Amino acid sequence: MSSCFSLISKDPGSRARRGVLHTRRGDVQTPIFMPVGTRGSVKAVSPRELDELGAQIILGNTYHLFLRPGLEIISAAGGLHAFSSCRLPILTDSGGFQVFSLAPLRKIMPDGVKFASHIDGTRFFLGPVESMLIQRTLDSDVVMAFDECTPYPATLEQAAKSIARTCRWEQMSREQPLNDGQLRFGIVQGSTFPELRERSAKDITGIGFDGYAIGGVSVGESEPEMFAAVDAAEPFLPEDAPRYLMGVGTPRQIVENVARGVDMFDCVLPTRMGRHGSAYVGYGQVMHVKAAKFARDFCPIEEGCQCYACRNFTRAYIRHLLNVDEILGLRLLTLHNLHYYLNLARRIRTALEAGTFGEFRAKFAEAAADPLASA
Repeated sequence: MSSCFSLISKDPGSRARRGVLHTRRGDVQTPIFMPVGTRGSVKAVSPRELDELGAQIILGNTYHLFLRPGLEIISAAGGLHAFSSCRLPILTDSGGFQVFSLAPLRKIMPDGVKFASHIDGTRFFLGPVESMLIQRTLDSDVVMAFDECTPYPATLEQAAKSIARTCRWEQMSREQPLNDGQLRFGIVQGSTFPELRERSAKDITGIGFDGYAIGGVSVGESEPEMFAAVDAAEPFLPEDAPRYLMGVGTPRQIVENVARGVDMFDCVLPTRMGRHGSAYVGYGQVMHVKAAKFARDFCPIEEGCQCYACRNFTRAYIRHLLNVDEILGLRLLTLHNLHYYLNLARRIRTALEAGTFGEFRAKFAEAAADPLASA
């Protein structure tokens, strides 16, 4: 496999790492947060705004792009980058999570899953061969192997069968051809069982991928169970490969999992919370800008923040926009939240470089323990 990751330094007080992911469309400084562009667009944000925010890489989704607009249109456009006018590297999920979330509409087969589209009920088949073909057509820069996202809760027997199926499907994913320069990541599963997380990590690293993800988290388990899943898998992942925790998480969860050796994160929270009228500030606190107490508050969302919203508008104005259903309100909060998350990654990297990550981590823990933490 390619040598796509350079390890720059390690934090002496934790398992945190400072590194660089090398892609054909440029280097990505890690730890990094990846904005989620499931359907070929980060919600309410243009590619130019992502550049201005300092995004380094974004995420797209195989399942949704396969259904709409479909491979024929994306292929005719010249791939996902050309279709969406995106110059950043793109990581595409395999579609496995979405397929497995359609439990009443799908049937697991030896080589994949038969499922009914959530849009119109059309029947499709998606497995490792099909997922790799779709991602090759999308021409994303990082391709995720096709796995089974183990549901939560699961019994030990169910989780053991699931990781065996994932291992078989990821071996098949590894054997499929890709375009020159596309990187391929394997995914570790195992639910909440440490022994299965260890087994899955050993199985998937034995197949050999450019990078490794820890999947099957943020599916309903508690935060301690999430941390335990990472703790169980991380020691068995190669030090010279990037590590990606899928679908995580809150600001504090990102900081805590960086401390556990994770390099890459994605999550819908910054855009989702923005659309629902809330902003992230400080050390992970949530400010509910729609609240009545901000009706005459003419301060920015967060003092000192350099995002477009904070440099130009007040809490009172943004609250007004939200309460009269003006699209600009949710766009401004989305821009702020994405800036917060991307800046969080920059702050983490700076702390690692300065040797102050331990103090930085402690401030997030203190904020989470404060019963008045929500702004």
